[in-house]
Amino acid sequence: MFRKLDTDFMQEDPWRVFRIMSEFVDGFEMLSKIGEAVSIFGSSRTKARSRHYKLAEETAYLLAKDGYAIITGSGPGLMEAANKGAKRAGGKSIGLNIQIPSEQKPNKYVDILLDFRYFFVRKVMFVKYAKAFVIMPGGFGTLDEFFEAVNLIQTQRIDKFPVVLMDSDYWKGMLKWAKETLLKHGAISKEDLDIYAVVDKPKDVITAINSFYAKT
Repeated sequence: MFRKLDTDFMQEDPWRVFRIMSEFVDGFEMLSKIGEAVSIFGSSRTKARSRHYKLAEETAYLLAKDGYAIITGSGPGLMEAANKGAKRAGGKSIGLNIQIPSEQKPNKYVDILLDFRYFFVRKVMFVKYAKAFVIMPGGFGTLDEFFEAVNLIQTQRIDKFPVVLMDSDYWKGMLKWAKETLLKHGAISKEDLDIYAVVDKPKDVITAINSFYAKT
């Protein structure tokens, strides 16, 4: 009996493997050419008039001036701010967009755009081609990127690299919880608290990253 001639089979798992492979190939091919880069994460809901937007823009601007390409999730809010700062500095402004039901649209400051269907492929690109992560204030998505990075470093699945949290006041509750709950109950070690740095000024992000690589 012949199979119905339609495209339903393209949705089956064996065919998804080819789609996944194509996303990896496209990502590797494009991002391998960008040179040293920093991935910046933060809330898509932050408004342009906010203090955090200005912090993200200035941080990306200084990083781009220092020779780093800037990688974001390509969306609005703090991702837009970071791409804007990179473009203002004349640096490479890269966006890794994700296809989600809310139809995230790339912001206008992205010069190099890659579109992903699969979150896990996109996350590989953020890590593989970044010399550092800068974690701006954000929600669940931002926390996901932060905790995955520190977990990969903690478990030695990747070499240690700078993970920098911006705005100590925003993150103080989480940092306190890490010390007073996770550490107290033995869920992490004291050394794990050194995986990330916390800063409040854009120039301190540059210092933290460059100081890390000066020691290696």
